[in-house]
Amino acid sequence: MDRTDQIRADDLLLFCTQRNERIRLPYFLDYYRKMGICHFFFVDNDSDDGSLDYLAEQPDVSVWHTKASYKRSRFGVDWLNSLQMRYAHGHWVLTVDPDEFLVFPFCDTRPLRALTDWLDASSIKSFSAMLLDMYPKGRLDDQPYQAGQDPMEIACWFDSGNYTISPNPQFTNLWIQGGPRARVFFADAPAKAPALNKVPLVKWDKRYVYVSSTHMLLPRGLNQVYDQWGGEKASGVLLHAKFIDTFGAKAKEELERNQHYAGSVEYKAYAAQMNDDPQLWCKWSERYINWRQLEILGLMSKGNWA
Repeated sequence: MDRTDQIRADDLLLFCTQRNERIRLPYFLDYYRKMGICHFFFVDNDSDDGSLDYLAEQPDVSVWHTKASYKRSRFGVDWLNSLQMRYAHGHWVLTVDPDEFLVFPFCDTRPLRALTDWLDASSIKSFSAMLLDMYPKGRLDDQPYQAGQDPMEIACWFDSGNYTISPNPQFTNLWIQGGPRARVFFADAPAKAPALNKVPLVKWDKRYVYVSSTHMLLPRGLNQVYDQWGGEKASGVLLHAKFIDTFGAKAKEELERNQHYAGSVEYKAYAAQMNDDPQLWCKWSERYINWRQLEILGLMSKGNWA
């Protein structure tokens, strides 16, 4: 369903790939509508749970369907780059997964438009957000998730420390790893833990492309979202609600499909540990309160935005 003729010149756009995320979509759409997103672009990768039909019914959604290989599209990056090249030029664009929820400075009192207006006024074209894995206390399947529910009502805990940061000279970005996935699933090989650095919000130009998920872009200058001289640039956090009761079935499906990076090493690690009923909560876990808490912990910053 193509509704791109509705898009206005100053609309805030969101781009997303999804497969069988029907249960997550109602809250995801509501969350970002309230934030100020005007139009949603979805690429559906051959869902069979009704999510494609659900998205096609939404008045502010354009959705494309493909049966093609997620792996051969560089894990969906090529699909979204193509749509962004065609439709997103000149717009502020947010690129996230259905289990990622952006938190930015003052998001409890200011819409996303206030942030993008400040970024425009400051001649800043990209905005970073660290991926923060959220999880429940106890078994992941203790509390069933309901469609439309805020997943952070269940997965309300996170690691406040336990992160490593290293420079990536090829793309001039910072590589962040750690958190509960490194601590539990990659304890013996932390260097293989998933990357947590993302640049999800960009003032798009048709010459831009994402290289690897939203971890980094070209031109490389868009990845320089940190202050090299010891100060702080404004940044946000993506609350990552992967670890709820749907995780076990989703991990099993994705392992069988074998469509993820590095031979699905991440999902192999999940499968190896899931039989032992891993619990991500530990005595150092922090309960999520708000963005100010994350700023105090050094996980995000308001920088010069006041």
